[in-house]
Amino acid sequence: MDIGEIARRSGVSRSTVSYALSGKRPVSKETRQRIQAVIDELGYRPNAVARALKEGRTRTIGLVIPPASRRLTDLQLGFVASVVDAAARVDLDVLLSPSGGEHDRSFERVVAGRRVDGVIVMEIRLEDDRVTRLRQTGLPFVGIGRTGRPEEMSWVDVDYEMLISRCVHHLADLGHRRIALVNRSAELVASGYGPGHRAQAGFLHTVAERHLEGVQTCCADDAQSGVACVERLLDEHPGLTAIATINEAAIPGMYRALSEAGLTVPDDFSIAGVSAQHWAENLHPPLTAADVPTDELGAHAVEMLIQRIADPDTTHRHLLVAPPISLRGTTGPARARDPLS
Repeated sequence: MDIGEIARRSGVSRSTVSYALSGKRPVSKETRQRIQAVIDELGYRPNAVARALKEGRTRTIGLVIPPASRRLTDLQLGFVASVVDAAARVDLDVLLSPSGGEHDRSFERVVAGRRVDGVIVMEIRLEDDRVTRLRQTGLPFVGIGRTGRPEEMSWVDVDYEMLISRCVHHLADLGHRRIALVNRSAELVASGYGPGHRAQAGFLHTVAERHLEGVQTCCADDAQSGVACVERLLDEHPGLTAIATINEAAIPGMYRALSEAGLTVPDDFSIAGVSAQHWAENLHPPLTAADVPTDELGAHAVEMLIQRIADPDTTHRHLLVAPPISLRGTTGPARARDPLS
């Protein structure tokens, strides 16, 4: 039983439960009593959290992010913000550490120097040297993402395979027969980036299941690359009518390329993807997408890490989420311009 379950049964937020337990901020008597009643009913004792916070030498956790030279996507920024916020609610500081290339020295200082009580690692590869190094040191850690051996660590993750499959099914149900998967950059996918490979698996499986014509391509995380990517797709695959994507940063460029080609979204062309909710809602038109719950996942990652700090030998925990597709303004029936529709 965890704080999230207590919050759900009490009808309050996770932060309110945290404040009631820690006394860090005032909570009304009525709310405190309601929370205490749920705690008593469940027999919950916040010993793990209390012990972790008491025994932590630095009261600081590390958050390992992509290289500083690469602009963070909106989704990545959402994870950073959620981890920082969740840590602040239990009076922990967060030390940001980039990794990759020349930044590996920063990662090594965090790990070897014991500057933190535990680490949350983002952007996990199927084979990830950072995970191997952390396991060697014994420093408690949790992944936002998972390796190809998910049992070896604690993690929270988005089910990209399932979500891209749902996007393709949705597009196929609308009559689209030629669909492209626009992935993250070729460099990132080649490095074993987990979401990219799982998106590919979901795409290939569903294209085969629905007897569709599918094409895959990679695209860097910026609008101009999105323009070039769609221009190339339209040139090489003139019957294409839809895109499924996990590359939210390239989507504004995709919109622009389609407009410059004289195609309107969704009347002539459809796009569905995986994205942060507020990013999807603020695009024009708003993106049909699976909205990744960064706040929830970041909070769970911090909670898992605190428990591992308290008891490094505790059983690894895993949380895999697959939010539903939110239908917005970028998907519609396939037009007759597709010769297979």
